[in-house]
Amino acid sequence: MDVRRRSIIGTSLAVVVAMGLSACGGGGDDSGESKTVRVTLANHVWTENIKQALPEFEKQTGLKVEITQLGEDQLSDQYNVKLNAGSSDIDVMMYRPLQEGKLFAKNKYLADLSDQVKSNKDWDFSDFQAGPVEATSYQGKPVGVPIITEQEVLYYRKDLLAKAGLSAPPKTLDELKVAAAKIKAATPGTAGFVARTGKSPAVTQFSSFLYSFGGDFVDGSGKATVNSDAAKQAYAYYGGLIKDSGPANVSTDMSWPEAMAIFTQGKAAFYTEADSLYKNATDPAKSKVADNVGFAPFPAGPAGSKPYNIPSWALGVNDSSQNKSNAWKFIEWATGKQQTLAQQKSGVPSARSSVWANPEGTATYPKDLVEAIAASTKDGVGHDRPLVVKVAQAREIVGQPIVDSIAGKDAAAAADTANTAFQKFLDDEAK
Repeated sequence: MDVRRRSIIGTSLAVVVAMGLSACGGGGDDSGESKTVRVTLANHVWTENIKQALPEFEKQTGLKVEITQLGEDQLSDQYNVKLNAGSSDIDVMMYRPLQEGKLFAKNKYLADLSDQVKSNKDWDFSDFQAGPVEATSYQGKPVGVPIITEQEVLYYRKDLLAKAGLSAPPKTLDELKVAAAKIKAATPGTAGFVARTGKSPAVTQFSSFLYSFGGDFVDGSGKATVNSDAAKQAYAYYGGLIKDSGPANVSTDMSWPEAMAIFTQGKAAFYTEADSLYKNATDPAKSKVADNVGFAPFPAGPAGSKPYNIPSWALGVNDSSQNKSNAWKFIEWATGKQQTLAQQKSGVPSARSSVWANPEGTATYPKDLVEAIAASTKDGVGHDRPLVVKVAQAREIVGQPIVDSIAGKDAAAAADTANTAFQKFLDDEAK
């Protein structure tokens, strides 16, 4: 989800766009609800696409859609003020399920959509992938509809693998470790592996390693488990791979732009990252190695290949809205199969299984990336960070052992320290 932040387009100023047919008034309908649906969206390519299609929806329904479009920080600020005050002047809201979803649901900002998602068989809620649905549910009930997804995959250099005598990308984490070390030793100035190293930014990408070793941030009862045997192995593996096969003098504050730059400048053989960033690696204008980039499913660990499969953005209905019925009509249209396919074709990865199965929906993606995504969505985990209210604080805690491991410190001891701090955090949050 945080990688989407950097794909946001537009200015940081609020842009209010009122679009509608002049024949559509703002008066009520037979249900007493307003015929103007007020929708708050983030600056994103998904938003630009939906704005272009709006006249079709307004013509079909006789409703008028009023869009407030904001930069991500401003969006959060507005939600903090308006939702906390119980304001009814937002009907539909675009939000980040893994960053603020639990907070919004816990505070009853998001309406329960259980009845709505079952109301139209043609819309087909069962078409949405399990991981994103899990992330947009609260206490087993859907409170949002995922609109944009991402998964973690393995980026690799085809030419470097060929020079090293490797006929295929690694299928397991053990194979990745061996291949990365071999390429680094054989290719001076080139790292075998690169990934995020910053304490907070690395958490989301480390999560797939954690799951593939058989761990998670918490157990089924909600207790901290970042010092389980599986977690300790994952921390040691991730940090050790970067320390031993990563770039020389690697920093411990890299997020995706810095790690991606190392890969696209031809300075690394392997890179694990969100699929949503693939064009940075395959666009010749951005990448020196565009012609030699390949994609593969996330390598399997002791527990198999368990990458995250998450929704970075979703649509929900403000529970204080007086216009819930028409708000749902907008969401139903915007997340329907037709609009979802159009978004997918424009490069916005969807949570619907049908568009990935449709050749038209994958025609613009590299074939091996489509195969990697298919594998990720099949066994993917629906979160890439702790599912808590204060996400930023939690990431700082569980990310510390990553930094310590990269620096050559005792990963197991760091995990024990982090687990104690994380459990206290969870206990405090539960009060």
